[in-house]
Amino acid sequence: MTETQRPADRAGTTPPATSGVDRYFRISERGSTLGREIRGGFATFFTMAYILVLNPIILGSAQDKFGHRLDSVQLTTATALVAAVMTIVMGVGGNLPLAIAAGLGLNAVVAFQIAPLMSWDDAMGLIVIEGLVICVLVVTGLREAVMHAIPQGLKQAIGVGIGLFIAFIGFVDAGFASRVPDAAHTTVPVQLGATGALTGWPVLVFCLGVLLTVGLLARRVRGAILISIVAMTLVAMLIDSLADIKSWGLTTPAWPDQVVAAPDFGLLGRFSLFGAFGQTSVITVVLLVFTLVLSDFFDTMGTVVGISAEAGLLDDEGKVPHLGRVLLIDGAAAVAGGAASSSSATAYIESAAGVGEGSRTGFSNLVTGGLFGLALLLTPLLTIVPLQAAAPALVAVGFLMMTQVKNIDWDRYEIAVPAFLTIAAMPFTYSITNGIGAGFVAHVLIKSVLGRAREVHWLMWAVSALFLVYFAIDPVEQLLGVG
Repeated sequence: MTETQRPADRAGTTPPATSGVDRYFRISERGSTLGREIRGGFATFFTMAYILVLNPIILGSAQDKFGHRLDSVQLTTATALVAAVMTIVMGVGGNLPLAIAAGLGLNAVVAFQIAPLMSWDDAMGLIVIEGLVICVLVVTGLREAVMHAIPQGLKQAIGVGIGLFIAFIGFVDAGFASRVPDAAHTTVPVQLGATGALTGWPVLVFCLGVLLTVGLLARRVRGAILISIVAMTLVAMLIDSLADIKSWGLTTPAWPDQVVAAPDFGLLGRFSLFGAFGQTSVITVVLLVFTLVLSDFFDTMGTVVGISAEAGLLDDEGKVPHLGRVLLIDGAAAVAGGAASSSSATAYIESAAGVGEGSRTGFSNLVTGGLFGLALLLTPLLTIVPLQAAAPALVAVGFLMMTQVKNIDWDRYEIAVPAFLTIAAMPFTYSITNGIGAGFVAHVLIKSVLGRAREVHWLMWAVSALFLVYFAIDPVEQLLGVG
């Protein structure tokens, strides 16, 4: 953690608020400045702008039960619109530097697990139901109560695990690490580069970007992450114009033929709230909604806790400020994503890039959301940043979040083992939810083995039982005759 990142450390030197905007967002109070918030907003956008390309590819590549596909242009518009509106709502209502967009993983579940069983309208209706269920859990206080019931050591482990997870995302997205093809018949799951060695100009851009980013961070340069993203995008554009490169991946760093493209809002409102019940069994629908809720619930929980911890915004009891509002907005984002046919929208861990750049308040969301709004018209221009230029930010922020590991008591097994499983399972299973589930179940088990089961909050027992069902969903489906 750099010395410029803990607002509590500068409480005595922070100047008083000088404007209504400063007072509303508590910018000075949290030890930030308008410049840092703006830089952070840009950094967050550039590290998650890939969703404007990736979400249409994932949803657009799948067919529903009747062989229908969603239009890619309409998907791009819907993705940008939901991200813009809900990110701004989170900034104004939740006052956290927490951007929102279509959730990766959740969109794959919709595309490849739900849509083949029903129409697209019915599938998006299930997303709306999922969001409504989450909102009910928030209103009843259950979702917030679960978060407060989590031991402090597990909360810290969640932040560390997320740090490793997003660093791994950065390595994979940039092509620095890749999955070993199944045909290789090897037990090694990942390898260096695409062939066991680093090859190609795009990977070089990533490596240079990592070196530039960590060098700037070590020098305490303001705007280090954003400077790196912009600089490496320019380098990538220069290389692309001079070298013969087969592929940069999802985004090619080349000046687009046209800068402005008209948005197409054709997918908005195209969902059927109860249509799924006529396409498949009630048990199947319930299990699908359960899977969506559980994944969204704990992905968001981990993201909110991890980002807030990294920003130094947790109170002395490890609680997130205005948590109820934040969780309700996140639930509403899921509803909005389903209603717009862009899949469930949720809080993005890439917001850590903005936090690493200095974001401490929701004002940075106005910048990020505004850029997503511009993307409705300027998608060709705003999506020229290749993953290789943005991914170094994820690696750098992963390091910053990793520093929280020092606060975990590794001498006490009832804390250390669940913390370790939480940290390890997130990158190794490529899922925040799996890491949280592993930590919860281990916490309850170890407390019970040590004869201290009464110390475990009843909500931890209940959630751990749900996670056991989650992990054993395949045999459960077989027992129920679903699957």
